[in-house]
This record gives sequence, structure tokens and C-alpha cells, in this order.
Amino acid sequence: MNKIILLSIALGLTVFSCSKSKLTDPLDIKLSEKLSRLSPTGSSDYFVLPESDDYASIPQDPANPITPAKVALGKMLFHETALAGGALHESGKYTYSCATCHVAANGFMPGRGQGIADGGMGVGENRFMNDHYTEDEVDVQAGRALSLINVAYVTNSTWTGKFGGKDANVGTEDVWDNFEDTGINHLGLSGIESQLIEGQKLHRMVVDEYLLDDMGYRAMYDAAFPDMQEEERYGAIPTAFALAAYLRTLIGNKAPFQLWLKGDYSAMTDMQKQGALLFYGKAGCFRCHKGGALSSNEFHAVGVKDMYDYEGSFNTSVDDLRNFGRGGFTGKEEDLYKFKVPSLYNMKDSPFYFHGSSKHTLWGVVEYFNNAIPENPRIDAKYISPFFHPLNLDVIEIQQLVAFLSDGLRDPDLSRYVPEYVLSGNCIPNNDPVSQEAMGCN
Repeated sequence: MNKIILLSIALGLTVFSCSKSKLTDPLDIKLSEKLSRLSPTGSSDYFVLPESDDYASIPQDPANPITPAKVALGKMLFHETALAGGALHESGKYTYSCATCHVAANGFMPGRGQGIADGGMGVGENRFMNDHYTEDEVDVQAGRALSLINVAYVTNSTWTGKFGGKDANVGTEDVWDNFEDTGINHLGLSGIESQLIEGQKLHRMVVDEYLLDDMGYRAMYDAAFPDMQEEERYGAIPTAFALAAYLRTLIGNKAPFQLWLKGDYSAMTDMQKQGALLFYGKAGCFRCHKGGALSSNEFHAVGVKDMYDYEGSFNTSVDDLRNFGRGGFTGKEEDLYKFKVPSLYNMKDSPFYFHGSSKHTLWGVVEYFNNAIPENPRIDAKYISPFFHPLNLDVIEIQQLVAFLSDGLRDPDLSRYVPEYVLSGNCIPNNDPVSQEAMGCN
């Protein structure tokens, strides 16, 4: 019996020791040591993202625990154009979905600088305004739609962090009722859930008998919320909870950097590893882009242009309150022109960067931070973040950092988060005639 136990222990130790390759390459050793020093736990494992089905390890709102049934419903609804029953004009009805502005193939960002939901036609960079709509009717925002990869780590959502009754918004309660949408924060929910409740109104989405019975979603709501009273089970809150549960599973855990962290030291090229060392060293990117998600719930002003300056933008202007960033929400001067630090995974998939889509390449982004010269003349230098200063990177270092940002942080398999079909049978993610033809799904 003792021999059997000893043999089992020996085999277990062998399996464990082989689960992570041995560090031998100087670059790997240097990067591992760097990450361990920066980690609050003393280990590079701190930066490892959880698996998408490891619900216990994914950040979530206690009021909305993640369950498989919620995720399944949310995955469908996120891509379901039958939810878009509140479109302003008949030609827009049932033609767009949440995924219209958060496309998996584009890193869950739009395929153009400014996303267009209701009132848009076509896909990607070729999406345009429906002729039946006027500019003030199209559903657009004054900030580029943020990526939803690793959004589970966002506590207060949107570029200004205005949604969510906790975390960064503690102490801002006096302004919540000043806006049409942020009164939702009084519910005390996290940013994602709060924004999704309000987002259904903003994006003209409706849960009705057509969606529930004609399209067949009632049974999925019943499975996802069996303990909720029937009169509440099909409203905006459970819909938001299902969408939020799904969104929290959108994790870039197949990116080469993540594979490297888990022991596959061949997953990144030497160029990407050098870029990672710069990211966590000389370039100082890690000071704002933190943890496994490489984001933070902080706000900084780096002097970039607004969506108003982007050619092809709709329904925004130089006087748009949203141009003031977090300061437009809090009303505090110290928050003026500050915008949320975004996640950096899969940034390569949509060539529009910053809230105003003012840069179109990652090289341009790195050069902007390297030179540290604000591009928006409307922003006084006194508001610019102290982290925005010249980095003194040479051309080779820029190339290395871009390699890490573009490919080292790119999860190549985001299609796993897209359903093969939705219950309506409509095209994914858009169902207007132009999109149907472009995607060949009509």
C-alpha cells in the first residue's frame, strides 16, 4: 500500500513539474523576474486571466452571480437583432444588435471609428447612415465604443466611468440625478449591469412578446431566472443581468502573453518579449494598464482629440459635454478631460484608438505617448496627466513595444464567443439589407 501511495505522489509531482516549461532563455527569465517584482503576490501568475467558464474566478456583481443559463441567454441576446424592436423608423427595426458596435472580429469594438446602431446600414468601415434617418436620430456616441474583452474587470463603465453605484463613483452621489441615465446608480449595482439596464433604452431595444414567444426566448429567460417572480422575469433588469453574465466571460485568455504566463514560453516571439519588458519597464505602460486585464479603473487626460474631430462622425460637436470626459460627469475641475484607462487586449483588431478614434495604428499610439505632445489644442496643459511625458524610446524599441501590443496581446479565437445562430434566424450581427448582402446571409 505504501509503495502505491509513494508511486502516486511521484507521478503527481512529475505531472506538476511538466505543466510549466523550465525557464532557460535569458529573455524569459528576465521577463518573469520583472513581472514577479511588480506583482503584489510576488508571482507572475498574478497576471494570468481565468478561463471563460471558471465562473468562480471571474469578477462579478454579487447581485448577479454568473450561471451557465444566464451566459447562454446573454450570448444569444447580445447578437440578436430581434431585440431591436424600438428603432425610430420601420427600416431600422430588427436590423442591429449589441454586436453591431461590439463585433467579435474587431476585438468587440466597431469596424469604424464611430459605431452606428439604430440608423446604420452595412458592416465594418463601410457602415453608413440610413437615408430614412436624420443625423440627430442615429444612435451614435461621442466616444469610440470600448472593447468588451476583459470587461469583467471594469467596475465603472464607459469612458467617463459614470455607471455603477460603487467603487470610483462613491462620493459622486450628488450628481447622479443630474443626468437622464445615471439615476440607475442608486440601485448599487456594478457598472456593467447599470449600463446595460440603461443601454436598452438608449439603443431602443425592447423585450416583448415578439421576442419572447414568436422568437422563442421565454424558455431561456425561465431557465436563467427561475427564482425571479414571473412579472419581473422578462424585463430590462434580467435582460441586463444575462447580457452582463455573458460579457464577463469575454476573456482574452488565449493571447500569446497569456499562454506565456501559463508556461508556454514559445508562445511569444523574442520581439514580443522585448516589447513586454519595455511595457513593464522603460515605457512605463504598466503604471496605468494594470493586472491581467491590462486596464484600470483610473482616469487620465492625455490630450487627444474628440470624436467631434473625427471625419465621418455624427451627432456630436465641439460643445458636446462628453468631450469633457469624467469632468463632464462629476462637475469637478480636477476630472476635466480625463478618460478611463482601457484594456489593451486585441487592440490590433480595430484600427481606431483613443475615445475620439484619432489614431489608426498602434505605431501611431506608441509614437504619441513617446513624444508626449498633446494633440487637442482645446485642452490646457494643466489638465494633462503627469504620466504623459516623453518615453525616449528609439525606433527599434517602438517596434518591439508595438509587436507586444499588436500580437502578444491578441487572442486569435474570439469567434468562440459568437453563437452559430440566434433564435430569430436573422443575420449576425446586423440584419439590414446592405449587411445581408455583404455577409451573404440573406
